[in-house]
Amino acid sequence: MVTPDKNTRIGWIGTGVMGQWMCRHLLNAGFETSVFNRTKAKSQALIGEGAHWRESPEAVAKASDIIFTIVGFPEDVEAVYLGERGVLAGANPGAIVVDMTTTAPSLAQTIAIAAQKKGIVALDAPVSGGDVGAKNATLSIMLGGDEETALAITPLLKIMGKKVTYQGAAGSGQHTKMCNQIVIAGTMIGMCESLIYGHKAGLDLHVMLKSISGGAAACWSLDNLAPRILNNELSTGFFVEHFVKDMGIALAEARQMQLALPGLALANQLYQSVIAHGGARLGTQSLMLALRHLNHMA
Repeated sequence: MVTPDKNTRIGWIGTGVMGQWMCRHLLNAGFETSVFNRTKAKSQALIGEGAHWRESPEAVAKASDIIFTIVGFPEDVEAVYLGERGVLAGANPGAIVVDMTTTAPSLAQTIAIAAQKKGIVALDAPVSGGDVGAKNATLSIMLGGDEETALAITPLLKIMGKKVTYQGAAGSGQHTKMCNQIVIAGTMIGMCESLIYGHKAGLDLHVMLKSISGGAAACWSLDNLAPRILNNELSTGFFVEHFVKDMGIALAEARQMQLALPGLALANQLYQSVIAHGGARLGTQSLMLALRHLNHMA
């Protein structure tokens, strides 16, 4: 296993809304970094700052000691790791691979087993905190996999996040992220409904938010997403289609565990309505669109 130090070569795959910032923090910390993204233009800024462009996940892995990935959907994760020119095809024995995408716990376990057969350690390390947390390096990072390896790379993760917590065996990080998304799903409904109620009651919503955000209703969504709604900034942040993906994973896991999660199912249906109205690539705060529609509000 690689022991991280200043000479550790970093690989980064996925330079989208969050990945670009997370990678930049490592680059700014002085680590030699190789990058790949399906759309090269999204990596151009990082290349300009000193990152080395590679032509495939396999090429990134060959040039790196520790490889981080944060892509879109479970099928993307599977292709990036297990594809013909994927990470495991190029990673050297002793390398560490860390998937920070939110994906299925079962897929994290499959990747960990496949990696182990090649003398590679795979961790799942999904994050919470959105684009703001990625930019400000205040993410919460949930780690699953080999504990010794997880502890060894924690200093690198703390460059990207404020809270790094080991959760257990492979897949445990992803299960923890599902818990996180279940809380957020219900919270988003409550936040949007409070704004609709306050508007109908004739309140100054800015003043109302200032009041309730300091009490028992205080939460990240109120602080970061409610102001975006009031400013009609619906296109920024975590995409609805990705949140629906996460809720789908959580609902599938719940079915396997014979659990009924009606609140999560309701949130999923409301977000499906946002997608049906063309909002798949809007931020999660655009849930307000579905609730406005239900209440015949402009």
